[in-house]
Amino acid sequence: MAERTSTGLLTMMLEPTPAVAMTLPAEVREKLAELELELSEGDITQKGYEKKRGKLLAPYIPQIQGVDPSLQIDNRIQASSQAVLPGSKHNKSRAANTRDERFRSDLHTEAVQAALAKYKERKMPMPSKRRSVLVQSSVEACTPPDTSSASEDEGSLRRQGRLATSTPYQGHGHPAVEHWFNRVIQGSSTSSSASSTSSHPGGRSVTTTNTTAHAALNANAAATALADLMAHTQLDNHSAPPDVTGLSERSSLHAERPQVASVRSVSRGYNHHTSVMETADGVPVNSRVSSKIQQLLNTLKRPKRPPLREFFVDDFEELLDVQEPDPNQPKPEGQQMSPLEGDHLGMVNKWPPSLPAALQRWGTTQPKSPCLTALDNVGKPVYTLTYGKLWTRSQKLAYTLLNKLSTRNEPLLMPGDRVALVFPNNDPVMFMVAFYGCLLAELVPVPIEVPLTRKDAGSQQIGFLLGSCGVTLALTTDACQKGLPKAQTGEVATFKGWPRLLWFVTDGKHVVKPPKDWHPQLREASNDIAYIEYKTSKEGSTMGITVSHSAMLAHCHALTQACGYTEAETITNVLDFKREAGLWHGVLTSVMNRMHVISIPYSLMKVNPLSWIQKVHTYKARVAVVKSRDMHWSLLAQRDQRDISLSSLRMLIVADGANPWSISSCDAFLNVFQARGLRPEVICPCASSSEAMTVAIRRPPEMGVPPPGKAVLSMGGLSHSVIRVDTEEKLSVLTVQDVGQVMPGALVCVVRVEGTPYVCQTDEVGEICVSSGSTGVAYYGLPGMTKNVFETIPIISSGVPISDRPFTRTSLLGFVGPDSLVFVVGKMDGLMVVSGRRHNADDVVATALAVEPMKFVYRGRIAVFSVSVLHDERIVVVAEQRPDASEEDSFQWMSRVLQAIDSIHQVGVYCLALVPANTLPKAPLGGIHISETKQRFLEGALHPCNVLMCPHTCVTNLPKPRQKQPEVGPASMIVGNLVAGKRIAQACGRDVAQLEDNDQARKFLYIQDVLQWRAQATPDHPLFLVLNAKGTVASTASCLQLHKRAERVAAALMGRLNTGDHVALVYPPGIDLIATFYGCLYAGCVPVTVRPPHPQNLATTLPTVKMIVEVSKSVCILTTQAIMKLLKSKEAAAAVDIKSWPMVLDTDDLPRKKSPQMYKPPTPEMLAYLDFSVSTTGILAGVKMSHAATSALCRSIKLQCELYPSRQIAICLDPYCGLGFALWCLCSVYSGHQSILVPPLELESNASLWLAAVSQYKVRVTFCSYSVMEMCTKGLGSQTEALRLRNVNLSCVRTCMVVAEERPRIALTQSFSKIFKDLGLSPRAVSTTFGCRVNVAICLQGTAGPDPTTVYVDMRALRHDRVRLVERGSPHSLPLMESGKILPGVKVIIANTETKGPLGDSHLGEVWVSSPHNATGYYTVYGEEALHADHFNTKLSFGDTQTVWARTGYLGFLRRTELTDASGERHDALYVVGSLDETLELRGMRYHPIDIETSVIRSHKSIAECAVFTWTNLLVVVVELEGSEQEALDLVALVTNVVLEEHYLIVGVVVVVDPGVIPINSRGEKQRMHLRDGFLADQLDPIYVAYNM
Repeated sequence: MAERTSTGLLTMMLEPTPAVAMTLPAEVREKLAELELELSEGDITQKGYEKKRGKLLAPYIPQIQGVDPSLQIDNRIQASSQAVLPGSKHNKSRAANTRDERFRSDLHTEAVQAALAKYKERKMPMPSKRRSVLVQSSVEACTPPDTSSASEDEGSLRRQGRLATSTPYQGHGHPAVEHWFNRVIQGSSTSSSASSTSSHPGGRSVTTTNTTAHAALNANAAATALADLMAHTQLDNHSAPPDVTGLSERSSLHAERPQVASVRSVSRGYNHHTSVMETADGVPVNSRVSSKIQQLLNTLKRPKRPPLREFFVDDFEELLDVQEPDPNQPKPEGQQMSPLEGDHLGMVNKWPPSLPAALQRWGTTQPKSPCLTALDNVGKPVYTLTYGKLWTRSQKLAYTLLNKLSTRNEPLLMPGDRVALVFPNNDPVMFMVAFYGCLLAELVPVPIEVPLTRKDAGSQQIGFLLGSCGVTLALTTDACQKGLPKAQTGEVATFKGWPRLLWFVTDGKHVVKPPKDWHPQLREASNDIAYIEYKTSKEGSTMGITVSHSAMLAHCHALTQACGYTEAETITNVLDFKREAGLWHGVLTSVMNRMHVISIPYSLMKVNPLSWIQKVHTYKARVAVVKSRDMHWSLLAQRDQRDISLSSLRMLIVADGANPWSISSCDAFLNVFQARGLRPEVICPCASSSEAMTVAIRRPPEMGVPPPGKAVLSMGGLSHSVIRVDTEEKLSVLTVQDVGQVMPGALVCVVRVEGTPYVCQTDEVGEICVSSGSTGVAYYGLPGMTKNVFETIPIISSGVPISDRPFTRTSLLGFVGPDSLVFVVGKMDGLMVVSGRRHNADDVVATALAVEPMKFVYRGRIAVFSVSVLHDERIVVVAEQRPDASEEDSFQWMSRVLQAIDSIHQVGVYCLALVPANTLPKAPLGGIHISETKQRFLEGALHPCNVLMCPHTCVTNLPKPRQKQPEVGPASMIVGNLVAGKRIAQACGRDVAQLEDNDQARKFLYIQDVLQWRAQATPDHPLFLVLNAKGTVASTASCLQLHKRAERVAAALMGRLNTGDHVALVYPPGIDLIATFYGCLYAGCVPVTVRPPHPQNLATTLPTVKMIVEVSKSVCILTTQAIMKLLKSKEAAAAVDIKSWPMVLDTDDLPRKKSPQMYKPPTPEMLAYLDFSVSTTGILAGVKMSHAATSALCRSIKLQCELYPSRQIAICLDPYCGLGFALWCLCSVYSGHQSILVPPLELESNASLWLAAVSQYKVRVTFCSYSVMEMCTKGLGSQTEALRLRNVNLSCVRTCMVVAEERPRIALTQSFSKIFKDLGLSPRAVSTTFGCRVNVAICLQGTAGPDPTTVYVDMRALRHDRVRLVERGSPHSLPLMESGKILPGVKVIIANTETKGPLGDSHLGEVWVSSPHNATGYYTVYGEEALHADHFNTKLSFGDTQTVWARTGYLGFLRRTELTDASGERHDALYVVGSLDETLELRGMRYHPIDIETSVIRSHKSIAECAVFTWTNLLVVVVELEGSEQEALDLVALVTNVVLEEHYLIVGVVVVVDPGVIPINSRGEKQRMHLRDGFLADQLDPIYVAYNM
C-alpha cells in the first residue's frame, strides 16, 4: 500500500515526454487544453495548474525496470552521483580529493556557485578591529568607514572604491530602517537579494528583477561605504528620512520634533523597474496571478483596524508579528501511510537463551577461536582475545566484583548495581572483558568516555548521569588509571559534577580466580537492565538509555538475520566499541555468532586512514563497519596503495548512513575502490539511534532485495516537511539514498514531529517510530521523558491509535519510499525550525562547505545550531579559521557563505563566527561538541576572531512599527478637572504664602542684602567649612569674613567694570568662589560660575571654558593665580586661542579696601546670575536667574529641608550649576545654616571622605551626586568593616539626597543603602531630587512628608508613551522611584508633548512647571526667541489656559498615592521617566537609552558600561570591555540578542571600546552625543566595530 501511494505521488512533478503526449486519451488531452486556457486567462495559479496537470498525467508516465521514475535523476545528476565506469576513473582531478567527502556533492557545489554568481556585485562593510586584536592585519582592515564629520549630508558618497556596501536594503534603495521591518518576509524570501529571491512558490519572480535592480544600482553609483547609509543617501528621488538623533544646532532643548513616522513613505526604491506587482504590504507576487485572486489576497492582508477604545487612546499591545504561513507553500497530498512491517524474526533452534549463555557456549566448546584482535597505533596486532580467554577472564572479573570488594564486611556491589566502564578507545580487549564480566555478575555496565581533564566538554553532564544512576564504582585499565588527573592525595581527582567514585583496575593482577564450585548464574534473557548507553541530547544534557537483556538478545538476533551473519566470520570495526553500532556489531552480535572482530582504534585512523582497508585485505574480512568519515579519509590516502583488494567484503555497513550527505562519500568511495574489487552492491547504509538501536539496514545482495534507491528532493519542499521530487530548480536539492528495509520483527511508522503523534501522509517527512522487542526501554531515572519517547502511541487522522503496541521515537526524520525502502533526511538533533520552516544543520554545513575557496577555514570543524531569540530559532554557524587566513579573505568567505545559505535554503543566518584554530570543544572521537559550542556562544565564552551578524535579514517577527493615532479634540476630553475620565495630572508643593515661619531673610529682596544683614547681626556665625582630601578643614568662613572678602572683590571690580557686565568666575570648589560671587553682586555685575580646566586634560576641558566665557559675553575672568597661569600657558595655546581671552584678574591678593557704595538693583526682576551647564545631549545651555527667583529658590529649599542657623548640612556636589550651585553658594547665606563642603574631586584620593565627614559632624541632611554615590559603592563596598572600626556611623542621617536631572537610578541608590546599612544608614534615608534647566529645584525629599514610593511600569507601554502599572517582577517591568517631594510654591502638570493639552493621572507626558523660582529664560548666542518663549512661557491648549508654565523637557507622570502629605492631603507623586531630548525614536516608538543600556550591561560580566545612540536610523551600542580583548567579539552576539529580546530592536552597530571611553559629566550622566561625535569622527580607538547587516 505504502509503496503504491508514494510512487504515485513522487511522479507528480515529472513532465510527460512528447511521445507520451501523443498516446494520451482524447478526454485527457481536452482537459489539459482547458487547464492551459485557465492559466492564460489567469483563473488558476501556476501552482494549481501544475498540480491538476500532474494528477491528469500520473497514470500515463512509464515505469522503467520497476524503479520508480521519480527516483531516476536526470542524466546530469546521475553521472555525478552514480558509479563511474572503471575506465573513466582517471578523469577525476586530484584536487577534488582534498575536500570533505562527508558533505561533498559536486552537484551541490555547482548549485552553490550558481547561487553565489547572482551576488557578484554585492559587498559587505568590513568590521574593523584594533591592531592588537589582529594576529596580522592590513591598514585597510583597521580603518572603519570614513565618517569625518557629523554633518551627514556632505560628501557622503565620497569613498566610492573601497567599501561598497551590500546592506540588505540595496534592492530597495533606501536605508529607512522602518522599511526593512515592514517587509513581511513571507515564508521564505529572506535576505540579501530581496528583489530577486522571491521564492514564494506562487510563481518565481521574473528574472529581470535581479538584473534591473542591479543595473539601477550601478546607475545610481551604488551607495558605498557605510557612511553612506547616512540620512541623505543619494540613491533615488525620495526625500531623506529625518535624522532621529536631532544633532542640529539647536541651542538648547527640544524644538518641536519632526515626526519620524513619515519615513515609511520612502520605502520601496527600485520596484518601479521590475515586472513584479506588489500586494498590500510589499510582497512581490507574480504578475500572472489573476486579478481576482490578487484582490482576495489584498483583502486578507489588510490589517484589521484596532477597535476604538474609550476616548480613542491607542492602547493595543505591541505584538510580535506572527509569520503568516505562505498560502502557496506545498502541502502533503498523499494518503495516510500504513505501518510498515519488517520480515518475520526467524527462530533458530540452537539459538542461546541469553548473551552470557552464548559466551559460555563458545568459551567452552571453541576456546581457541579468535574473538577480538586489538591493534596498536601503527596497525600491528597487539593481542588476540580468544573466546576461551574472554570466558575465563570475564568469570574472574565477575567473581572479584561480587566477592572481593567490600566495605565494612558488606559486599560493595549487589546484582543490578550500575558500574561505570572507563576504557580508552585503543583498548577494546579490556573493555570487552569488563563488559561481559559485568553481565556475568548481573551488574549493569555504564560505558562512558575517559575524562582527560577536569573540564572536558560535556564531562559535567556525564557526572550527572553517573550520579543519577547511583554509580559508585568505575572500572578502568592500569594504564588509563595512571593517566587520569590526580588530586593531592594521589587518588583520582573528582571531576566537576561527578559523584565520588571508587576506581578499580581490571588488569590480571587485581582479579582473583574463582573457586571450582563458583559458577556465574546464566539466566534466560529477561526484562532486567543489561546495560546503559549514554547519549547527549541537543541541549547538551546526558541521558542514560537502558537496554534490557531481552532487547539486547533480540537486537543481536535481528542484526544476525538482517546482515546474514554466519559463524566465525571476520568483521573489521572502526567505530567506537562503547556505544551504538560499534557496540552492537563489534561486541554483542559478534559474540552471538562467534565472529572474529578486528578493532581499529581512532588513534590509528588518524595516523593511517587506510588502516581499515588494509586490515580488510589482510584478514579477508567479510564485513566492515565504518562511518562516512572513514571512507572519506581513506580516499585522501589511497594513491600510495596499489595491492589492496576489497573483494572479500560482502557488506560495508555505513553506520551514519542516516546522514543524507553520506551518499557522496559512498559514491566517491565506490568510484575509487571499484577497481580494487569493491562491488557496488556491498555498500549497506543503515539508520540507527541510541533509543531505537538499528532501525533499518540495506541488506546484502545475496538476500534478493530490491535494488537501492536514490531520490532528488526539493529542499524548499523538505523545509515544509513535504517530499517533492525536484524537477526544475536544480539549485536547492538534496540527494538521498535509502537506508534499506526495516529490521526483522519491527513495525515502523512515521509521525508528525510536533504535537500529537499523528501518522504522516505518504509524501510527508516526519519522525520515524519503531515498535519492536529490540529497542531501548527507557531513559534511566527520567519517567516523563521516557513516556514521550519510548511509549509513543501514533494516532491516525480519525484519532484512533494505529496499533496497540507502544512505539519508540528514533529521532530520525524521514519517509518510506517505493519498495518499502526507508529514507532518512535528517536527525531531530540537527533540526532547526525557523519561522515555521524546518532546516537541517547537516544540510547547512554542506552548503557552507561548498563555498569555495575553502582555504580559510578547516573543513571538518564547522558547527551549525540554532539559538532561540525573540520567540524564534536563529541559525548560528561557527567555524575554525586557519591561522594563515587574512581578515579580508575570511570576511569574503563569510559573506559568501551567508549568501549561499540564503540562496539554497531560503533562510537567513543570524550569526556567523570564526574562532581561532583548535578552540572549539571536541567530541570524544573527533568532531565538534555542538551543544557545548552552543553553550559557549550563549555564555559569551567562544572568543571568536571574526563575527558577522545579520539580524536585519533573518529577524522577521518584530512588531509592526507603531502608527501614531490622530489625536482627539479637546471637547471630548475635558470635563471639569477630569481628562478622558481621569483626574487631571497636576500637583503642587505647599503654599509658600501660608507658611508663616520666623524667616528673617524674607524681609530682604536681594540675597546680597541678606549677607550684609547677617554680617551685622551674627558676624561670627560660621557659614562654610571646606574639607580637603585628608578630612581636615581646609578653610572656613563666618558671616563677617565672607562679607569682607566680597567687599574686596567688589572694590576691585567697581573701578574696572560697569554695572550689568558679565563676569566669569573660574575657581576650584572653595570659599573663593562663594566670596567672588557675592563680590560681583555687591558691584552690580552678573556672575557666571565656570568649572576650571583640568590641567592633565586641557585639550577637552579648556574649549568648554572658552565657550562658556564667549557665549555668556563675559568681559572679565576672575580666578586664582595658578589657573590664570594655566589659561595663558603653552599647553592652553594648543587647545584654544589664548590671545582672545577677556581681561583676567587674579583675586589671590586683593588690597583690603571697602567698596565706595553697594549696588542696589532697581527691581528684583533684574538678572542676578547666569547658570551654564552642558546637557547630556551635548548642548551648552545658560539660564537667567533673576534676584526674585534666587530668593524664592532659597526660601523654598529652606522650608522643604527645615534649614535654620543651628543646623549643619554636608554637601558633596560640584558648585558650578543647577541645584549644586544653589546649595553651595546661596542657601547657607539665606538660611544661616552651616554648610560642610566636600569637593567631589577629593573623593578620588579618599573615597570615604564624605561619609566620614557626615559621621564626624553628625549631619542630618546631606546632598551628593550619582557619581559620588557610585564612587562610594564601588570604592567602599568591601571596606564597611574598616569604616566601622574607624567609628564611622551614619545613623544620624535623616535624608541623603542625590541631586540629579534624570530618572532616579534605583539600582544604585538601593545598593548604596544596602552596603551602608551596616554603618547605621536608615534604608529610608536615601532619596533623589529633580531639577532641570528651566527650574533647578522642582522636587526635593526634604525632612517631612511620606517616604518616596516606587512603582513598576510596563516597559513596552512606555515605548508607546503610555503608563501601565504592573506587579513587581512581572516580565518587561521597570521600577520607577518618585523623584522626591514637590517643593513649596512649585506647581507641576503633565502635558501632551504634541497637543499641549493636559493629561490625566498616570498618563505619560512632559512635565511642566510653574513656580516663582523658574529661570526667566535661556541666555544664548543664538537669539532663538521662539524657542525661549516656548520653553519658559507656554500655556495649555485647553483646560486652564491662563497659567504660564515652563517646559522641563522631561517625560514623566503624576500619580495620586494612598499616602498623606504634611498638610493632610493625599500625596501626589511625580515619577520622572527620562529626558525627551535623549529619547530615541525607532520604529515609531520612543525608547529611553538607559533602558537599553541596562539590558546590555546585564548581558555579559565583562561589560563595564554601555551607551547607545542612533546614527541614521541605525541603533549604535557602545560597550566598554572590562576583560581581555579576546572577549570583545563575544559581546557582539550577546548585545544583539538581549536588545532584540527585551526591546524588539535590531542593533545596527556594536562598538567595543576600552573602559573609560564613554564620556561622563560631573553629575555622572553619560554624554551620549559627545560619544556619537567621537564615533563618527573615528576618535574612539575601538577594539572592534561590528556592523550588523
